[in-house]
Order: sequence, then C-alpha cells, then structure tokens
Amino acid sequence: MKKFTASVWREGKWWVAQCLEVDVASQGRSEKAALKNLGDALLLHFSPPLATASPKVRAVTVRPRAA
Repeated sequence: MKKFTASVWREGKWWVAQCLEVDVASQGRSEKAALKNLGDALLLHFSPPLATASPKVRAVTVRPRAA
C-alpha cells in the first residue's frame, strides 16, 4: 500500500482530483467521488498491461549520422 497526495478543485459541476506525485487525474460529481475515482485510476496506472495477444518483438538497427 502506498499513500499519495492529491490536489482537489471544482470546475463547474465537477470536482477534479489530481495526484501530485504521479501524472494521473480523475473527476467526480462530488469531492469524495473524485478522490475515489482518482484511487481507481492510480490502481490502473500501476497495474501491468494485460495484452489480449502476444506482442511481436523485433530488433531495429539504426545507423546514426556523425554530427
């Protein structure tokens, strides 16, 4: 478990919550909902990607030009 801090503000009818340590933000109709949604977004941010198909891995050769 890791604790993060968030900046929370109102924009019109919505509340916005933005994590200060990681570039992740979310919103909700209440401050509580925005913070809950931010928590869900952070969980997704730190979850490993789940590919539906195995990605192809290929080598790439590059010949840099002299400066």
